[in-house]
Amino acid sequence: MLHLPRLAFAAACILTITACHQRNRHEEAGKLKLPEEVDYNFHIRPILSDKCFTCHGPDANKREAGLRLDIGDSAFKALRETPGAFAFVPGKPHQSEVYRRITTSDTSQRMPPVGSNLRLTEHEIALIGKWIQQGAKYKPHWAFVPPKSTAPPKVSNEKWPHNDIDRFILQGMDNAGLQPNPEADRERLLKRLCLDLTGLPPTVEMMDRFLADSNPDAYEKMVDTLLAMPQYGEKMAVHWMDVARYADSHGYQDDNYRSQWPWRDWVIHAFNVNMPYDRFVTWQLAGDLMPNATREQLLATGFNRNHKITEEGGVIDEEYRVEYVSDRTNTFGKAFLGVTIECAHCHDHKYDPFSQKEYYQLYAFFNSVKEVGLQSTVGGPETYAKKPYTEISNEEVKDVLSFINKPDTNRLIVSVMGDLDTARKSYILTRGVYDAHGAEVVPGTPRSILSFNYAPNRLGLAQWLFSERNPLTARVFVNRMWQEVFGKGIVKTSGDFGMQGELPSHPALLDWLAVDFMQHGWDIKRLMKQLVTSATYRQSAVVSKEKMQADPDNVWLSRAPRFRLPAEFVRDLVLSSSGLLVKKIGGPSVKPYQPKGLWELATSGRGILARYQQDHGESLYRRGLYTFIKRTVPPPSQMIFDGSNRDQCEVKRLTTNTPLQALVMLNDPQVLEASRVLAAKLLQDNAEPVGQAFRMIVCRRPNAKELALLQEYYKTQQAHFREQPAEAGKILAAGEYPLPENADKPAIAALMQVVTTIYNLEETLSKS
Repeated sequence: MLHLPRLAFAAACILTITACHQRNRHEEAGKLKLPEEVDYNFHIRPILSDKCFTCHGPDANKREAGLRLDIGDSAFKALRETPGAFAFVPGKPHQSEVYRRITTSDTSQRMPPVGSNLRLTEHEIALIGKWIQQGAKYKPHWAFVPPKSTAPPKVSNEKWPHNDIDRFILQGMDNAGLQPNPEADRERLLKRLCLDLTGLPPTVEMMDRFLADSNPDAYEKMVDTLLAMPQYGEKMAVHWMDVARYADSHGYQDDNYRSQWPWRDWVIHAFNVNMPYDRFVTWQLAGDLMPNATREQLLATGFNRNHKITEEGGVIDEEYRVEYVSDRTNTFGKAFLGVTIECAHCHDHKYDPFSQKEYYQLYAFFNSVKEVGLQSTVGGPETYAKKPYTEISNEEVKDVLSFINKPDTNRLIVSVMGDLDTARKSYILTRGVYDAHGAEVVPGTPRSILSFNYAPNRLGLAQWLFSERNPLTARVFVNRMWQEVFGKGIVKTSGDFGMQGELPSHPALLDWLAVDFMQHGWDIKRLMKQLVTSATYRQSAVVSKEKMQADPDNVWLSRAPRFRLPAEFVRDLVLSSSGLLVKKIGGPSVKPYQPKGLWELATSGRGILARYQQDHGESLYRRGLYTFIKRTVPPPSQMIFDGSNRDQCEVKRLTTNTPLQALVMLNDPQVLEASRVLAAKLLQDNAEPVGQAFRMIVCRRPNAKELALLQEYYKTQQAHFREQPAEAGKILAAGEYPLPENADKPAIAALMQVVTTIYNLEETLSKS
């Protein structure tokens, strides 16, 4: 053996192992079964995109040999550098230059080039060959074709489905050789259901009632009960706050206060009264343009004004005004169409069929708002909302806007939409520069999605969006609701339904859900009920070694997904289970505990948000939805759990798992205070405090081993604190909620340690 240096030897080993693994993958891929009909969108385009489009795709600056394979018309033309040859000859693989190049053994001719480190598997080559044999049919991108509902398929086990969703899912399992998991036990199922529909864990009373109900419709009755609770609207609003980039400050360096929270109250209200999705969105896009617009419709348009706004002197007014219009345009594309329209801001989109001209045609819908780039610098209450705005009176809160939780008599103003009397001219901005006007454009939409034949204003845009011929609107929303329930969408890239996005795992199901949603009046509660009453949803999350090996990412949903609660609901679970949660709906945002000095280090020192002034009393115990979000210094405990700082539209949060999350759960004053309060309450009211604490937090009864371990820990901690009473007093100082009079401090401190431990269990913080 050669005596190579250690690092060189290790590198050589890694390269050898990698090469072996790649060869094995190619050999295995060659054994995969070919579909009966090879589809361009689902089988061929992913291969071409991955292996060919770098040199033969939409980017003209990188295109080789004048050959473009992403468009059929180009791919069927005679090749410029190979006279008499064609990239694809329908029905004749061996006369197709592409097939010849990917199968040749001549490395100087092989495609992709050897030096690219790209290689087609035998299965991929066979797919391309069969596709050419079947006619090499190019198709429009799947997401730009209106959805068509197909009959739910017949399945191997007709007893398993609870509704038609399950037929599509079981068909996928059948094809993958998988079987569904049994239904989860009732305790875990109830916890999952409550978290998905209200964002709160079930109470002990709810658990007892559900476990005692032996009626066949007990589960469905519980679903209906949860959908009718006001907490349902709060839960649904959390995701919409991310979509709408809602925050309590303007952003940028000064980052002063804004009073936009009444719009948030409206969102909660709209979800609770089950406003149809088409109306819910139309009011937000164009409520001010509705015939005889109401005060509620005008308030709804606050959605469009949630973007960042500068208050910094010296900025160029027009530059920032253009930035606001661009933000609304980009948000429209991601929130409602699920496309990366912002990529066409400076040039034609590199991958999707959106031209720069079409971007600025869409931009034109939002370009006539009566606003300026800089209205005022940091100041008093008149800057809390930027023009155009509406002022909400106390009389209106008592009458037509009764869903607004206005706690005082102070002036309340909210930024809303309102257009100029004469539409502002719009232009293509060369390279996206705010003052580099190119050709003038009029309001319009990307033709590849759907041609525009409506009034050239935001109300017409909303009508276009909800046309039954629009291929994206329903698909995008039902996919995001699926993501909310199952952890990831049927289209994993929920913000990108374009050509670089992921393909749907269950395309027929996605289309069926979209069409069904439209045909039933865009009914959101009905959609949520369909999802959570399915047998797919009710499965156990237990995963066998065989299933983990066959489907590690649970693409085929042969088990319930397991994932951590979002940031706001971690807080909600702690507050709710401890009894601290104040269930008041709506109202201004609140400032709970946070480390000192964060705001002071990250602001300009101007305005009322220069210093963090923590709230007290019941404001400390509001849901995570109401936590004050200052864009430059968002709530640290929520950010550590992957919350959004709301700088821009976000339809899917990243999920991390870092030691900082454990440190929050072990040290955050809110968690420690909740542990203390629950411990004191259980010692007053319960003969079995350890088991009851476990049940209230984990939402099931502990087994004998779990209970014994926790009781032993409680016993040792109690002995410790009776020997060290000063330490008990120290840890009981967490939080502002008062201790009971004549409290047994060592006992409370000991049980507090047990409760904190339970809060830190993976099962506590997971939805499974």
